[in-house]
Amino acid sequence: MTSIQFSAMPTADAEALWNGGRDAYDRLPETMVSDGDGNPCRHCLRNIGAGEELLVFAYRPFPELQPYAETGPIFLHKQPCERYSANEVLPPVLTTSPDFIVRGYGESDRIVYGTGAVTPIERIPAYATELLTRPGIAYVHVRSARNNCYQCRIDKEKAPAPAEAGAFI
Repeated sequence: MTSIQFSAMPTADAEALWNGGRDAYDRLPETMVSDGDGNPCRHCLRNIGAGEELLVFAYRPFPELQPYAETGPIFLHKQPCERYSANEVLPPVLTTSPDFIVRGYGESDRIVYGTGAVTPIERIPAYATELLTRPGIAYVHVRSARNNCYQCRIDKEKAPAPAEAGAFI
């Protein structure tokens, strides 16, 4: 069985924005105050609490422009937060809706047709695992089923690095 890993927005992307950087449309992020409902931070993968400041900006979770490089609005805590890191554990932001779109992408960062499905939250790990065992699927995105906003990425869990010769485990 393929093990999976939920991956949040890279810290380098978040730090660039926290330090005054521009978004995917070359605009400065907007600052808003969370109403406590539906403002998931894509770095810590937790909901941004009521009254907390957040950044909203255009994000493209792909390395380069191409026809399938979807860009859309996402949220980030305005103050730095710790990046989410857990294996095979559903991130807190994926428990705020009954379902999400789960879709596979190839090495070319293009959608693999026929993989996108509105998936109940309890089935996300199983469906992502199924997709990642298929030839031609390099990674999976989880997106809002209502607005198509990017939530997080799912990858095959990387095997631990082998121990150095002579090292004790």
